[in-house]
Amino acid sequence: MSVANILVTGGVGFIGSHLVDALIREGHRVVVVDNLSSGKIENLNRQALFYQQSIQDEEMMERVFMLHRFDYVFHLAAQASVSVSVKEPVKDAMTNIVGSLVLLEKSVKYGVKKFIFSSTGGAIYGDDVPVPTSEEVYPKPISPYGIAKRSVEMYLDFFKREKGLDYVSLRYGNVYGPRQDPNGEAGVVAIFTSRMLKNEDVHIFGDGEYVRDYVYVSDVVEANLLSLKPEVSGIFNIATGVGTTVNELFKMLAELTNYSKQPIYAEPRKGDLRKSVLDCSKAERLLGWKPKIDLKTGLALTVEFFKSGG
Repeated sequence: MSVANILVTGGVGFIGSHLVDALIREGHRVVVVDNLSSGKIENLNRQALFYQQSIQDEEMMERVFMLHRFDYVFHLAAQASVSVSVKEPVKDAMTNIVGSLVLLEKSVKYGVKKFIFSSTGGAIYGDDVPVPTSEEVYPKPISPYGIAKRSVEMYLDFFKREKGLDYVSLRYGNVYGPRQDPNGEAGVVAIFTSRMLKNEDVHIFGDGEYVRDYVYVSDVVEANLLSLKPEVSGIFNIATGVGTTVNELFKMLAELTNYSKQPIYAEPRKGDLRKSVLDCSKAERLLGWKPKIDLKTGLALTVEFFKSGG
């Protein structure tokens, strides 16, 4: 495709920074908006223009959209922790719902061709659903984080129907890989890896039999790039279709890091799903996407990143 003006919110965060790198490699002009609440400035690609701003700041977003006249918006800025959303639902909604609405309104006003949203494939469906779970399953999120992501998808549908704004919503499994923050409450692979390499205690919430679908960050970036295709629209699961328990993940990472301690089991966290595995056949069929990196390979790449001081 021809060179485009592209906004990436959350563009110095874990997934966003990898996406910015890929868009710049493809020759696009990229603007990043990030308030650095969880993103790191060292992740910023120096060829991107950077605004350290909140997406909730309507006046600032007006200026950014007016100045740059974006063709596409990739919206990744988020409060990304399920457990934080349970403790602070207002904070979660202000970022994840209100901030998203500000961007949607500006996208309509300034003629954005497509809005590509980073949603969640875990928290959005809820418990007691068929596994692997397809996009046909009606979402029943059980955490404020999942509720907020589903709300934005409903707004996307409204903005397409009433205002003509095309969109793609990508429902990710558990994304992991280099640059994931090991200090937050989300991101079990980064947290385990970082603690194991320092020979610190590793805590597992609940019995460790919670099942997740882990997808490597480069595969997620590829799904975002494919979403730029003009014929692609709607909601897609982006994961691997393979479930792994937290106990299995612990064992794989312990082997890769030569960690010999046993995990310490703690109380389960409120809002955590018991089992989440996604059916990604729609993405393969309509996006032309399927994951390339299996869990063993991805974990080895992630451990190498953290070993080298990541």
